[in-house]
Amino acid sequence: MTEANCQFEGVYGSFAITEQDRREVHRYRIALLVSGLALSAGLLQWWQLGSELAWLWVLPLASALGLALRWIHIYLRPLHQALKLFWLLGCLGWCVLLALNGPAAALTTLQRQPLWILAIGPLFAAMAGIGFKEFFCFRRPEAIGLTLLLPIALLGRLINLLPADVCLALLTTAALLLVMMAIRKFGMDPAADIGDKSVFAYLEAQRNVVTP
Repeated sequence: MTEANCQFEGVYGSFAITEQDRREVHRYRIALLVSGLALSAGLLQWWQLGSELAWLWVLPLASALGLALRWIHIYLRPLHQALKLFWLLGCLGWCVLLALNGPAAALTTLQRQPLWILAIGPLFAAMAGIGFKEFFCFRRPEAIGLTLLLPIALLGRLINLLPADVCLALLTTAALLLVMMAIRKFGMDPAADIGDKSVFAYLEAQRNVVTP
């Protein structure tokens, strides 16, 4: 047994964790960190310097989040596909917002017309989904904070229960929690993120039986 191809015993049999698996975990953690840093930087710029150029941080945020969803290990394929769909819908929503209102006015329009949250919200739903996965697997308090604060902030603003400043404050807190969660993951064994691959093999086998 080599370090690059370690054997483990899972619920449905033995499985190997390969060097490719470890690289994917490392890339996932980097992408997660970039997502948190981009969201934090964009919100900070919005607070301190205004919204005209803060929209630029959406580009690394969306890109890194998409890569994180590519490399994340979720063995329930419908859940994984749903998160990818949310990401895609959110990216399309941002494109429409930027195209119709102009990049410089996009965030101001979003602040004044909360209904736009319906368009861009799925991107943050995908982020909250990652937070839920991390909490479900590792019980990290920052993960559940991220999962709860994102919908509270956006839905609260959408139905006019929260003023814009409170919404931004909650989003900033969620962004910082995402950064904290990502940083803490770098000290974990990659095998923890990979999980029990025998479960994935079993689910794939069951799917092939049902769908020949």
